[in-house]
Amino acid sequence: MQPRSLISAQDIAARVAVLGREIAARLPDGALTVVGVLRGAFVFMADLVRAIPRDVRCDFLGVRSYGAATETSGVVQITSDLSLPVAGQHVLLVEDIVDTGLTLRYLLDLLQAQGPASLHVCTLLSKPSRRRVEVPLDFVGFEIPDRFVVGYGLDVDQKYRSLPYVAVVDE
Repeated sequence: MQPRSLISAQDIAARVAVLGREIAARLPDGALTVVGVLRGAFVFMADLVRAIPRDVRCDFLGVRSYGAATETSGVVQITSDLSLPVAGQHVLLVEDIVDTGLTLRYLLDLLQAQGPASLHVCTLLSKPSRRRVEVPLDFVGFEIPDRFVVGYGLDVDQKYRSLPYVAVVDE
């Protein structure tokens, strides 16, 4: 398996800068709690919070739905919960990729039950052709075809996370 570049590091950096400005302009004023979904979103989230010109606090949710596979199991497991309360906060949930929508739907329901003032979603990648449930995506970096991708935080069996670009894995 040799990954081939799909989205360059330069294109990602340019899009993240735009997303940061859009988020600052469109979300309610005041502090923003940015919740990253571990592990895949940590690289994107690090760049994104630096691109949002306002006060942000960061937290993480750890989830597992793939394991070592390249297809989601459809069962979402929380591996690490939030450390900060989100009740009354403006929350931006940051995902690496939205594929079937099952994980995101689960996380949105989980967070909404905690009473945030507002809840929005930003994803680096979206695969609309794979969607099994509709989910709101307020900010999308790139729409991609139905290919398995790695890099920029995304992995296959813990490999390729450190690539500075998004790549397609040919199986």
